[in-house]
Amino acid sequence: MTLPSSFIVPSATRWGWLLLSACLYMLLGYATLREQFPMMIGLYALLMWGYSLRIRPLLHLADDQTAAPDRFLIGSAVIFRLLLLLALPAFSDDYARFIWDGRLLLQGINPFRYLPVELMAGGVAPAAHVDPALYQRLNSPNYHTVYPPANQLFFTLAAWVAPTHVLGSVVALRLPILLADIGTLWLMMKLLVRHKRNPNLAFLYALNPLIILELTGNVHFEAVMIFFTLLAVYFWQTHKQVLSAVALALAVTTKLLPLIALPLVISHAGWRPGLRYSLLVLSLVGVLFVPFLDLSLLLNMLESIDLYFRKFEFNASIYYLIREGGFWLAGYNILGRVGLWLSLLTTAGLLSIAFARRFPIQVRMLWMLTLYLAMATTVHPWYLTSLVAAAVFALSSTFAIRYMLVWSGLIWLSYSAYRTNPVQEDALLLLIEYGLVAMLFVIDTRHYLTNRPTHAQTPA
Repeated sequence: MTLPSSFIVPSATRWGWLLLSACLYMLLGYATLREQFPMMIGLYALLMWGYSLRIRPLLHLADDQTAAPDRFLIGSAVIFRLLLLLALPAFSDDYARFIWDGRLLLQGINPFRYLPVELMAGGVAPAAHVDPALYQRLNSPNYHTVYPPANQLFFTLAAWVAPTHVLGSVVALRLPILLADIGTLWLMMKLLVRHKRNPNLAFLYALNPLIILELTGNVHFEAVMIFFTLLAVYFWQTHKQVLSAVALALAVTTKLLPLIALPLVISHAGWRPGLRYSLLVLSLVGVLFVPFLDLSLLLNMLESIDLYFRKFEFNASIYYLIREGGFWLAGYNILGRVGLWLSLLTTAGLLSIAFARRFPIQVRMLWMLTLYLAMATTVHPWYLTSLVAAAVFALSSTFAIRYMLVWSGLIWLSYSAYRTNPVQEDALLLLIEYGLVAMLFVIDTRHYLTNRPTHAQTPA
């Protein structure tokens, strides 16, 4: 009798990979600083190499309906995350703003109303008690917070658990992220099985070092957003549309990115049911904003988002090409003149992909996220995590996702900018990152367009 793959005793090679990867995660989580770029990129490259060995067989068994979930890999995914539980994030300082906002809310002060620099100066909110040491960790004290209400709830809980201890707050922030990521693994397997796909494809996400280090390690709430988005998909497919709308509203109020999926819903479900669902989601989002909302607060948040997209530039691709073209042709950065047109072009591109019904919905979602990131002025490594999640469902015998897998490895080259103060990006490394990704995207897309099936699209 042949035992299911989930009951096979792991080989020595697998145990060796688990132990080596665990040591690498410990070194990156507890003994490496962002300024130590050669060390961090070397350790990350080793993790990506081990990851590639584990997932390579999956790329050829995407349609294996008989596969059982690999329990050893499930345990490995959980262990890697638990190892980082007590680490203070070394590669991102966003956690400081999370704790700052949470402490304000604990004092009954709306974080959307005041700039950190105003509170530090004193006078505008007499009840505010701010921590100068925490203030020094903030990377944007001159900007209003941009984190939506669901995020703020997690920030407040973390501040309540450890009101004066930064590491305690970080651990409290990390726990819902860790639980959300485990929930995402479970949902991915459930959804893959529903579509008669190999459930182990979920490990393309769950074992990816980018996902583990940027979400659990660096405490980014894209993990919670991805979980709620997949929960919305699961409820939709089980004909529970109200619960689906609630889940998607929670995703949007964690991170705003899932809003780009609404045109896809309208295209897939039809105009009337799609619009009804979208209006329900937007209404729920509005309700969740009510505790924080008045006109001035909305304007403050929108102003910060606008300034973020107009002033912040990091690891961009197409935008950098346009910027350099402007310097060459006009002698200055032309973003102020073409920024609106660039946004309109991106929106038109997203809508055209969303309504291209001849392609499966999974592929359209992946392409929409790819276009969004390609046109963005800022692409931090954790921005790519949504693309990794979407790629799990787009992979098939005809659609390769090599560009996404390679990008999830190369995007850590962007940390080279932190070798100096102020931050200075390396043009050669940018060229390597986006040159290889663009080449593989073209190859993957051409292969898919040539070999894709002509029968009806896969249902969502």
